[in-house]
Amino acid sequence: MLDLQQLISEGEHQQQDFKYRVSDARKLAKSVSAFANTDGGRLLIGVRDDGHISGVRSDEEIYMMHQAAFCYCRPASSINFDTYHIDGRTIVVATIPPSDHRPVCAIDEDDRQRAYIRIADENIVASPVHLAMWRNEQTGRGNMITYTDTVSHLLDTLTPHPLHLNQLVRLSHIPRPKVITILACLIRFGTVKCQYNHPTQQFLFSLKDEQ
Repeated sequence: MLDLQQLISEGEHQQQDFKYRVSDARKLAKSVSAFANTDGGRLLIGVRDDGHISGVRSDEEIYMMHQAAFCYCRPASSINFDTYHIDGRTIVVATIPPSDHRPVCAIDEDDRQRAYIRIADENIVASPVHLAMWRNEQTGRGNMITYTDTVSHLLDTLTPHPLHLNQLVRLSHIPRPKVITILACLIRFGTVKCQYNHPTQQFLFSLKDEQ
């Protein structure tokens, strides 16, 4: 069994999230999607954001988490549960492993499917480049890249400073689908890095620094 007090002391981070209570399986599906698409993680249900243990009714919470993982994620995500009893309160720890079938998409209130990734302690909607990378993983594509004039031109466009996808398309004059395809390959090969900019809520792409 996990050391619950140790987990709580870690706070929320890329592989851990606290939930005071579970009331909406669709919202929970976003967290399941984010963990499954990134490095896996844990949801501590019955713990407030400040680490205070509030407790839950374990049967109800586990049922809701099952709904989130199996009914509101496509494809369904694996999930495991541990139940703890501390000072008369019940805590449920839901563990989501990284998926071998990314992207795992969450189904929202309008029945739209969106894939999320986990960055620090946030669930962020995945970019089109992430989706392309995952498609390559599933199909085996993207294992090779030919440095054509188009690829070279995109790399030259990236040189000065990080740019978001729309800027890259505009400055390079390369069609958007082609830019996405090339970026997915270059990131996989470690030539380009992708970083999330919190103030603008956009993914930025730049050349990876040489060591």
